[in-house]
Amino acid sequence: MGLPRPLRLARPEDFARVRQTGQTFRGRLMLVNAAPNGLSHNRYGLVTGKRLGGAVVRNRTRRLLREAIRHAHPALRPGWDIIVVPHPPLVGQPLTTIAHAFDSLARQAGLVELIEGGQP
Repeated sequence: MGLPRPLRLARPEDFARVRQTGQTFRGRLMLVNAAPNGLSHNRYGLVTGKRLGGAVVRNRTRRLLREAIRHAHPALRPGWDIIVVPHPPLVGQPLTTIAHAFDSLARQAGLVELIEGGQP
């Protein structure tokens, strides 16, 4: 199952706000923009452009990204809007690689909530 509706960014104004006011973190496989949203939960948006490939490739990429986000969500600090933009090298990568890349960028962005006594 994908992300529940309340956890999705949908309005163009929200995407524009995150892009303008948020911080950007770049990796080899993807780019992550994050901005505070003032809510008690995170919202996530995906941007898959045509340079990734055809519709089938873009849809599969979105499904894998949603799954990686779904697994990371419980460990992330609440109150953020997060946009993920995959780069072409991400296409064809397994879920574990995509999840690791997202986790790494989330740590860089300071979105990972530390658990008492050590690592998250």
